Amino acid sequence: MVLQRASTSKIKRMSSSTPSKPKPGHPANAIAPANKPSNFLRQIIEHDLAAGSYAQRKWGGSPGDAAHHAQGAPDPAKIRTRFPPEPNGYLHIGHAKSICINFGLARDYGGVCHLRFDDTNPEKEEQEYVNSIIDAVKWLGFDWNGSPTAAPYQASDYFDFMYRAAEALIEAGHAYVDEQTVEQIRINRGDFGKPGVDSPFRSRTPAENLARFREMRDGKHEDGAMVLRAKIDMASPNINLRDPAIYRIRRATHHNTGDKWCIYPMYTFAHPIEDALENITHSICTLEFEDQRPFYDWLLQRLIEAGLLSAPPPHQYEFARLNLSYVITSKRKLAQLVYDHKVKGWDDPRLPTLVGLRRRGYTPEAIQLFAERIGVTKSDSWIDYSTLEGCLRETLDGSAARAMAVLDPIKLVLSNWDAVMGKPEDSSQAAVGKLDDCSAPLHPHHPELGKRSFKIGKEVWIDRSDFEETPHKGFFRLFPGNKVRLKYGHVIECTGCTKDASGKILEVLATLIPDTKSGTPGSDAVKVKGVITWVGVSDGLPVEVRLYDRLFLDAQPDAGGKDFIESLNPNSLKVVTAFVEPSLASAKADQKFQFERHGYFVADRVDHAAGKPVFNLAVGLKDSWGK
Repeated sequence: MVLQRASTSKIKRMSSSTPSKPKPGHPANAIAPANKPSNFLRQIIEHDLAAGSYAQRKWGGSPGDAAHHAQGAPDPAKIRTRFPPEPNGYLHIGHAKSICINFGLARDYGGVCHLRFDDTNPEKEEQEYVNSIIDAVKWLGFDWNGSPTAAPYQASDYFDFMYRAAEALIEAGHAYVDEQTVEQIRINRGDFGKPGVDSPFRSRTPAENLARFREMRDGKHEDGAMVLRAKIDMASPNINLRDPAIYRIRRATHHNTGDKWCIYPMYTFAHPIEDALENITHSICTLEFEDQRPFYDWLLQRLIEAGLLSAPPPHQYEFARLNLSYVITSKRKLAQLVYDHKVKGWDDPRLPTLVGLRRRGYTPEAIQLFAERIGVTKSDSWIDYSTLEGCLRETLDGSAARAMAVLDPIKLVLSNWDAVMGKPEDSSQAAVGKLDDCSAPLHPHHPELGKRSFKIGKEVWIDRSDFEETPHKGFFRLFPGNKVRLKYGHVIECTGCTKDASGKILEVLATLIPDTKSGTPGSDAVKVKGVITWVGVSDGLPVEVRLYDRLFLDAQPDAGGKDFIESLNPNSLKVVTAFVEPSLASAKADQKFQFERHGYFVADRVDHAAGKPVFNLAVGLKDSWGK
């Protein structure tokens, strides 16, 4: 199936900035693989493949330094990309875009995508998050590192090499130990209008710096007492090149290395080294890292000169991150929602976390379709949430079994049922009267899947909104004197209702029109404009249904420094007791259905159980976000 672009009305541009130019030699226009939307990353990769930019490199069979890879065979992967999350939280829809880009490009161009944990910040990282990330990538349908059984890579496995690289920089005069306070470093760094000031420790000899750095490693100084900084240019217009810190003292137990280290590399130092050790060709990240690219290139060139890393080095490319309306993707803010009990855990179906979306009923196919449909650009934009919902509808429409459900039930009594249908043959059923068998296809476009069966009798459940005592214009369902068809059943004529003393409607009353059962000869002799769904009182299954709406009332709840908590939707979850047809008695957790006339629902993957069915609203049948 050829995927179509989302309409421009759903993608609202935040700026008209010109896309950054590719590195020299990359053409502006190249032909993407068949049926794949064109984007600048594909153009870059296709040029590199045509030019043989990485054709001569070798692969040592595992990550390693220049000597390790020199002993290997030619790299069987035409390109290598990577998805490098920090295990400090649960992945969200923005990460899903990055996953689909990196794994998708590797798949499409005969490459390999690496899953690597950037676990250089031990105070915020936990094994729980590692496990959840592995599960999320698998759920989206990807494997990594060249094999379905391969273990993910971890930045912490490279700590020994990173330390070795830091010493090499010191020995070459490219790094020094700075003993200024954090505040002094900040002040002396300058700003966009003022160059930085050299540290008084910048002129130390390599031997002095090496001795000091080893004291840091050996735990002879307190946390924060000193840092190792790259020696680049304190007057650079790019503040990221004004001698950035590359190692700090941090006494913290690491979930992988334990207490082996009391110094840890900074992310901006670790990340390019990890890419190089893993033979990454195209290091793809979001735009906030664009200003870090000069340091990325500077560091790799210095380590290639030192003979530690292979050439050619990886190259970093940036794309616009996902901005989705009515959603926040800040890990800190998502954690606040969880820990302040504004939602019910990381997998709350109202959250944009992948565990939340999965519990809501989203499928890997829907998320992959969404990532492909919104494309890859260099300019920021806001994507309307309805685009994501539309992708879910498309993927569920062809696969979800149908069922009837009544979400706001009121009883409909067919007063002439016994007179028309007769008495039940079994006298024990006299109280409920005779029951009539009805059936419907499990899926209207897949008759091979079979049928579902249910019974209609004197009493059925209907949705309260299907009756109006005084109908408004254009209302074609039940009101006194009007005829409708009970879907898959008979035509009935409404005769009125019963009420309690306060005027609340208790029951809707109607009569059965004989010889109008669906599928029988002459059933269409009585013409009606309205068709309503129903569930038999005799065999309907009571279930808990959770009706989810957007979590925020503001389309951009945290934009411009707004307090996103103030925008929480107090009606984002409504729990009702509904009735569903008996075919859903065998529904399994995580199974998706279309409740006819209502939308797509999923059996909750946590709480749903035999005898205690729970269904979550995944998405309505129509886009209601703009209404």
